[in-house]
Amino acid sequence: MTHQSTEFLGHPKGLFLLFGTEMWERFSYYGMRAILVLYLVATVQEGGFGWSNSEALALYGWFTMAVYLTPVLGGWIADNVLGQRKSIIIGGLLMAAGHFTLGTPQEVFGGGAENAFYIGLVLLCCGNGMFKPNISTLVGDLYEQGDTRRDGAFTIFYMGINIGAFVAPLVVGYVGEKIDWQLGFICAGVGMLISVAMQLALAKKYLGEIGVKPSAHHIAVAGESSAKDKPLTAEEKDRVKVIVIMSVISIVFWVGYEQGGGLLNIYAKDFTDLNVLGWEMPASWLQAVSALFVIIFAPVFASLWIKLGDKQPPSPKKFAYSLIFVGVGFLFMMAATLQQGGDINAKVSVLYLIMTYLFLVFGELCISPIGLSLVSKIAPIKFLSLLMGVWFACSAIANKVAGLVGGMIGEGQEQIDNAFGIFAGLTVSGFVAGILVFFMADKLVEWMHGAEDKSLAEPKVEHSELDQDPV
Repeated sequence: MTHQSTEFLGHPKGLFLLFGTEMWERFSYYGMRAILVLYLVATVQEGGFGWSNSEALALYGWFTMAVYLTPVLGGWIADNVLGQRKSIIIGGLLMAAGHFTLGTPQEVFGGGAENAFYIGLVLLCCGNGMFKPNISTLVGDLYEQGDTRRDGAFTIFYMGINIGAFVAPLVVGYVGEKIDWQLGFICAGVGMLISVAMQLALAKKYLGEIGVKPSAHHIAVAGESSAKDKPLTAEEKDRVKVIVIMSVISIVFWVGYEQGGGLLNIYAKDFTDLNVLGWEMPASWLQAVSALFVIIFAPVFASLWIKLGDKQPPSPKKFAYSLIFVGVGFLFMMAATLQQGGDINAKVSVLYLIMTYLFLVFGELCISPIGLSLVSKIAPIKFLSLLMGVWFACSAIANKVAGLVGGMIGEGQEQIDNAFGIFAGLTVSGFVAGILVFFMADKLVEWMHGAEDKSLAEPKVEHSELDQDPV
């Protein structure tokens, strides 16, 4: 169900409200993510918990798994009970509570500091489950079936994510590493409150009734039973298969990509030359590199898809490109470990990490906004947010696997000995999976039943100027 309004830069203005809402939510999440592992491995004297690398990466894997698994439940609740808009507000408030719990000084909790830390993470996971699938669903609801602007819209939306993700490590990372860990978490919480405030103040004006009612209760045609009561057609079942298969395929990509907040974060701290004109920058600042590349290249990719129009590769082939880019990216990390030559005291150029992040971002732009767009295109309406949750659930599995893979790095000399094998494994898995998806692409496109064919677009209802929102 779409909401007609005046446009800005060729898209409904509601897209840019969702852009801003997601930008501040991602500021809060990626700020917390940038310092989480570094906080855990910091010594007690430095204000951390003094965990080992393996312990910190194991928790990181469990936490990020839960972050992406809870959207399955949150999507179902939105579809069947609350609607997307209420779910977003509730989720945002829960996440803010989680950040502020993490930001409470350890001495306030005394011997219960670690228990309070876990409570904060649980609040973040639950809030994310309510927020994440539903904000993405609202983006898709702004466009009619077959509208070729949709992939571009999700790429623009993805820029909002990454503006927040770029600023977050610079602000939260600096405050956390250089001033106080808890103050860093509080900064993340403030960002989350700004996100909620934007949605409360502007959603009615720019989104209308989109997302107010649970999508499973929408009446498809006057006089018919609700969509909730209708069985899936054969075509819808095929499309569900595509979503599930593509979601599973995405696991390979995210296992590599999510090394950024874990293994690559530790590699930056321990083995990368971070000196700039005699000043050592925070290791967490490298978490901003990926987001900066997305901000730079997202408009390039969005313009490319628009320019190609009907000639652009179908979504399954874009997924294949993303996996190949993962393989290319980790070739640079293999080269970095070879340069170290087994010397634990050797520091490699930061350019190795930067090039790895660049190719991971190229892959990200071929899979993440495209995957969100794919689900919104072909999911049956009564399962829309639930299937968006399935997409994130596969990311959950990937995050847990990523934590296990990163945890193999070990401690001390083991880190040097194990790094090459880990990076080589990620390289090979990307190349192999990418080639397999190329072979599967034609069958997946067939099962999509023309969902990406603009000739199937529904006619839009024209509104008079009096019906349109002012700029």
